Parts: sequence; C-alpha cells; structure tokens
Amino acid sequence: MRNLITDVPGLRVGNATDLALASGVTAVLFDAPTVASVDVRGGGPGTRETDLLAPDETVGAIHALVLSGGSAFGLDAGAGVMAALAERGIGFSVGSALVPIVPGAVLFDLLNGGDKEWGRFPPYRDLGYAAANAAGLDFPLGTVGAGTGATTVDLKGGLGSASMIAASGHRVGALVAVNACGATNLADAPHFWAAPFERDGEFGGLGLPSPLPALPARPRLKGLPEGAEAGIANTTIAVVATDAVLTKAQCKRLAIMAHDGYAHAIWPVHTPLDGDTIFSAATGRKPLADPVFDLALIGAAVVQTLARACARAVFEATALPQPGTLPAWKDRWR
Repeated sequence: MRNLITDVPGLRVGNATDLALASGVTAVLFDAPTVASVDVRGGGPGTRETDLLAPDETVGAIHALVLSGGSAFGLDAGAGVMAALAERGIGFSVGSALVPIVPGAVLFDLLNGGDKEWGRFPPYRDLGYAAANAAGLDFPLGTVGAGTGATTVDLKGGLGSASMIAASGHRVGALVAVNACGATNLADAPHFWAAPFERDGEFGGLGLPSPLPALPARPRLKGLPEGAEAGIANTTIAVVATDAVLTKAQCKRLAIMAHDGYAHAIWPVHTPLDGDTIFSAATGRKPLADPVFDLALIGAAVVQTLARACARAVFEATALPQPGTLPAWKDRWR
C-alpha cells in the first residue's frame, strides 16, 4: 500500500506543476470506463460535466477526472486531458465518434503571487495534457498539481492523498487539493483537526492538544484585512475512489458521505466562500456482499481517508517561491 488513491486498482494519477504560474493540474485516469458521481457543498463551485454524473443521466461511466487551479480559466484543463485520451482512442462511442468523458472541478488561486499574465489563452489546456500523460501509480504530494497554488487561512495548502481497506474488505482512496477558506490545524498550533484518524504518523503524529482549547466565537477565515469584505480565493476539491462494484446512485451516496471527511479536517468548511466539491468513483473490481451495509462501511472508510488526505496536503506542502507568500506547515513547526 502506497497510502495513495492509486492503491485502489484501476486508476492512475498525473500532475503538471508550474511554480512560476503558482498553479497546476491533477488528472485521474481510469483504466476502463468507470462509474462515478459528484456532490457539491460549497457556495462558490467551478465545475465541468457534473450534470451527467447524476444517477438518471444517460452516460453511465467516465474516463478521467480533473482537479485544477486557475478558477474558471482552469476548466480548460479538461480539454487537455480529453486530447490525451482521444490520441489513445479512448472515449464514449457515438456512432464512429469517440468522446472522452472528463468531468472536473477548479479552485481559485489567481491571487497567490504567481505570474497570471498568460496572454490570450490560459495555459491550463496544456497543463491538463501534460498531467494526463504523466499519470502513474506513484506521485508526489504537497505543492504539486492542483495543489500548487492552494492555501488555507494561514498556511500553504496543497495536494494530499491517503488510502485504507474498509471493514467490508474493499479498498478506498482519496485525492484532494486543499485550498480552504478555513484551517486544517488548530489556531497557532501544529495539531491537525484530522488527528484522530491519523495512521503511522503520516502528518506528524502529534495527536490533539490536551486540554482541547475552546473554539473562538469568530472562526479564522481567509480573506481581505479585518473589517473588509471576505475574499473568495478558496475551494477544496477531491476525488474519492473504491474498488467496489457500485451504481451511480451508490456513488452519489458515497460522495455525500465523503463530505464528512472535509468536516473532520477543515474548520469551518462548506462556506459561501468555498466551492467544495467531491467526485466519487467505483472501479468495479469487488462486489458488495450487502448493498446497504457494505456501502455504509465503505463510506465510513472514505470519510477517514479523505480527512487524512486533507491533513497530508498541508503537512507535505512547501511554500511558493514568490516573495510574501504564506509559509508551509513545515516552515513553522519543523
């Protein structure tokens, strides 16, 4: 087990990173058409091809998923992944035509100090193409791919991943780009909210402080200076996956449950200033023994795994090279 989403058989992950741009793209490619769904809980989402993931829509499976920086400009990343898949003859068959099905979501990283003067066309289509062609089983975490320009309220965000085996025997994994309006750690402390779920010291092994401090009446929120209107430079986007055989309706339920992973790792979350989105995918390698109880066990494992992935995203991040950018967790507590 790599403790990565690629421990779920049937998928690979690729990243494309541009540190000068302070942004990037992460692509999840499936070895075969894969059942998937999505659930959006944030108030400011940016998404592509999410309607077709509803249980009642015609297309039954997808070929890839894309997480990107760049806000709405980053939606172009899906076209780059489509191009890479089309070159391989992969797509949804419509007569003699093949159309790769590539849903995606974006986060806002346009104000993080990177050079966004890209001219007429943004670079995200090319970054998406590069990410798709880089897909493999092993990949780095932190300031890479969609997590390159990500931040939290007071620390550098990043790309995180984790995996585990659910009590049902199914493998689950999570991949997340944490660019939250809130925080993954307690105020002015290195402890992560996701500490109760940590495994093998994967994000420092610090546990929670004792006694646990009371939460302030006013939460820490990313935005403009005190007294000004809050900013919208946020959104945490994720993919959760399992090797179970699931329907689109069951994948939808899994995506809904997965948002509890955000709630255990980020506070506050699902604000009007976030576009928090989670895709769920089932690669269909292992049937369910019980369609209800097993799904509940898989969902519980996904919650734990996504919470851990969120903490790992911040723990593994490094600060951007631009002057005046937020410090990384390791800059403050290592």
